[in-house]
Order: sequence, then C-alpha cells, then structure tokens
Amino acid sequence: MIAIDRMTLGSPPAGFSFARTGRGTDGEWSVVEDPTGSAGRVIEQTSTDRTDYRFPLAIHESFSAANLDVELRFKAVAGRIDQAGGIVVRLQDADNYYVARANALEDNVRFYRVVQGRREQLSGADLRVTANEWHRLGLRAEGERFTVSYDGNTLFSVTDGTFAEAGGVALWTKADSVTRFDQIAITPLP
Repeated sequence: MIAIDRMTLGSPPAGFSFARTGRGTDGEWSVVEDPTGSAGRVIEQTSTDRTDYRFPLAIHESFSAANLDVELRFKAVAGRIDQAGGIVVRLQDADNYYVARANALEDNVRFYRVVQGRREQLSGADLRVTANEWHRLGLRAEGERFTVSYDGNTLFSVTDGTFAEAGGVALWTKADSVTRFDQIAITPLP
C-alpha cells in the first residue's frame, strides 16, 4: 500500500516520477487534502490541458514486475474533454505499456495496450462511472492474461503477449481530467 498519508501536502507525491504519452503539456501531480479519502490525503492530477491525445503518468519509482495485482480508488473530479483515471502495468517507458481505465464522461471501462505511443483497445465494458464519487479499479496481470475489475466486480479478462517482461506501475489520466487517487495497493504475484 502506498503511504499517501505520509506525503507532503501541496508537493508532488514522493516516490513517483512523471511522464506523458502523446501531446500537450506534462501532467501536474500533487498531494491534496480530501476528507473523503481514506487518510484525508490523496494524489491528484490537476492540469486541465485540453489536448485530446494526452495521457499524464505518475510512475511508481521503486516497483517493477510482470505478474501483479494493482487495485486503487479513484475519483473523477472535473474535466470537459475527459474525466478518466487508470492503472498502468508493465510500463517500459512513456510510450509502451498496458492500461485499464474508467471514464465518467463515457460511462465505460477499457483496457488498452500502448505501443510506440499508439493506443489500441483490447477489451471493455459499458457501465455507469459517476463523477465526484470514489470507485475501485483493479488490474491483475498474470502471464498473458489481464483481468479488469470495477467496484469489486470482475468485468472482463483479455489475453495479450505484447509486453511479457517486468515493467513499472503508474497512475494514468487523459486530456483535462482532474482525477484523485487513493488506497493504491500493489501486490506482486508468483
């Protein structure tokens, strides 16, 4: 579990580095107060750059694995172009990774692979994603199988072998999404 409660308010989250896939400005990540967060502090992406093909990343610096289970809470706070939050696994660099994301403007959860900066949808589910409410998003990677869950329910599994090696874990947003993240749990699998 990432200890957000020990991070400094108003500063970038400790233990993370930052990058961006696509165009536009870099993301602006900081630790902010949120009384509805589990410890009163959360990580938020605050930049409102409306560039459509823009995906800010907050990369956890001290973790790399091929097989893992990641679960977090996210809250889509604002955004006119998008209101999305996601989990990146097997990150090789800012242009090569897998991402599971939920979007409150589109009411869906999608799983993509990003290869050389190009995003390709591998699976998805249409369901209600409410803004300004906490939701749980989970992504489990085991070999070539990826399982995505939302609010405690498994939505779908997909098989892909593009990135088989160990890689990083990151938080992900899109375009002008102002999104908060909380209770980030990363569990390595055998």
